Amino acid sequence: MTTVGHSGEPEYDDTAIRFLEALWGEGYLSPGGPDEVDRVLEGISLHGKSALDIGCGSGGIALHLLERHGAAHVTGFDVEQPVVEQARKRAAERGLSVRAEFVQAPPGRLPFKDRSFDVVFSKDALLHVPDKDALFADIFRVLRRGGIFAASDWMISHDGEPSADMKAYVAAEGLSFSMASPERYRQAMERAGFEDVRIVDRNPWYREVARGELARLKGPLYAKAAAAVGNAYVDKNIRTWEAMQKVLDSGEHRPTHLRGRKPDKD
Repeated sequence: MTTVGHSGEPEYDDTAIRFLEALWGEGYLSPGGPDEVDRVLEGISLHGKSALDIGCGSGGIALHLLERHGAAHVTGFDVEQPVVEQARKRAAERGLSVRAEFVQAPPGRLPFKDRSFDVVFSKDALLHVPDKDALFADIFRVLRRGGIFAASDWMISHDGEPSADMKAYVAAEGLSFSMASPERYRQAMERAGFEDVRIVDRNPWYREVARGELARLKGPLYAKAAAAVGNAYVDKNIRTWEAMQKVLDSGEHRPTHLRGRKPDKD
């Protein structure tokens, strides 16, 4: 999920979008591309269902849910206008505007009615939301009875004071991270009313993927990315990836899959 910084300016502007799509694929602003989306959704049928993608970014995932997973309709939600505009354009180019809707609204309560969706999905977006209890209560609210929540998010291995390396990484990102532990997420989901809560650690996977991303940024991808966003921007992100690799290797940075189900009865 992209987010608005303290200045009110978008944190994911056109430059950021171009850079991340060069690294992760067209329409994707988080790692793993469609393959990781499929892993998050493994065993869940979206065929003929209505889905919400929280933190939809530039729309690649929402369109993938339509094209690959057979969702009847997908609503992408983001707090930033630049990415929503990109998502709408991408949907129009692929003839999917009727089945894909993209909504931009300020941070806060989701702008949807109770029990609006069969599935709520999110990919590496919820870390921007400080109040996890309010977040999951709201996700629970917009799900229909028996609905499924499935997500991936970036977490910290513990609650409390981050290490110096983690602080350095977050500072290098320059984004409004509000990381919490997998256990904190579990508690918030269960308090909201979710059943069958499942948490899957993805640190071993992304630890190695990020190492490859850094190698690509320093090597074969450098010229392409620099042509899109400039050498200084790529160099800054190389330093960010180096800082991130330290906390991935230590295990403090914990990309994690989440899943829960809303009961069939209130």
